[in-house]
Amino acid sequence: MQSAALFQVENGQLIGARQVPSPNYNQRPEHSEIQLIVIHNISLPPSQFGGGYIEQFFQNQLDWSLHPYFQTIQGIQVSAHLLILRTGEVLQFVNFKDRAWHAGRSSYLGKVECNDYSIGIELEGSDDTDFEDIQYQILADVVASLQKAYPKTDQHLAGHSDIAPGRKTDPGPHFQWQYFREALAQKKSKAK
Repeated sequence: MQSAALFQVENGQLIGARQVPSPNYNQRPEHSEIQLIVIHNISLPPSQFGGGYIEQFFQNQLDWSLHPYFQTIQGIQVSAHLLILRTGEVLQFVNFKDRAWHAGRSSYLGKVECNDYSIGIELEGSDDTDFEDIQYQILADVVASLQKAYPKTDQHLAGHSDIAPGRKTDPGPHFQWQYFREALAQKKSKAK
């Protein structure tokens, strides 16, 4: 039986995640507080997994010539705080104290620019593929740790599609919110 403290937040860093610094971040606005966790999905090329392309993309190191799709995103600079691979491995690209570039134009409960006050978590996946069970379990562990470190996020989880409706569709119809919320509730009850 694994401990509920699989991950821990220290000084904006997720202990237990592989650290892969991205240059695509900046400072959060002064006096902003982390109040929201945003769930995304990403795959490069679309609906193809593995290959390390997401990691390269978030580090501005993707070879645009490797796939025709890559040329359509050439020059785009994005990041997320975390990426959970289909294997369950967690990578951290941006310190939680900093603003990752994951949400774009967005709003949550009437408050705009979600990047200012949110943590972005990408799941390696797509709108047309089921996620791996290990991803839900690890996501629940990670979110439980984040909610402990940033209590204002406790009731504030959203999909990218929730904060940018009409513009974004992820984490998509294959993300099982109910299953994830049950896994999260279990992790939090075991941690008490």
